Amino acid sequence: MGHPNGEVAMLVENNYQELEVWAPIYRLQEIGMTVRIVGPDATLYKSKLGYPAQADLSAREAAGKRFAAVIVPGGYAPDLMRTNRDLVDLVRSHVQSGAVVAAICHGSWLLASAGVIRGRNVTGASQIRDDLENAGAAYQDQAVVRDGNLITSRKPADLPQFCGAIVQALTERA
Repeated sequence: MGHPNGEVAMLVENNYQELEVWAPIYRLQEIGMTVRIVGPDATLYKSKLGYPAQADLSAREAAGKRFAAVIVPGGYAPDLMRTNRDLVDLVRSHVQSGAVVAAICHGSWLLASAGVIRGRNVTGASQIRDDLENAGAAYQDQAVVRDGNLITSRKPADLPQFCGAIVQALTERA
């Protein structure tokens, strides 16, 4: 185990949950990771409360890159993200390649749309439990669930455990 390095993709769309984007960004920057904000387009996105996040890369530009981790925040953004084929493909390819893929709250919707949770242990916002189970996942009501390279959490209050699990997974791979 060494010091993690490389780039992490933080996915964004309009109506993202502020804490679920910025807490992981700052935590990962704190340990020396480069965080690239990826949206459907390289443009400005606004959170549920209007807080801006400027995407560094469009999903299409990010498609050819290999990130150490891909993080999917919640809010209402994942409902929009899951309609973008490039974002869905980015998540699927990173799960399949063994990269760390982490989703919190409604972010787990994107994992369901990517078809990567069948037979996996996951959590997410309680409101999408049926969707996750219908996609073949075993839902667990826990602050953080790690199943191999997949890390999921339920809500903003779980951010300390969520961020800790991401850092731990990246450190194990360094």
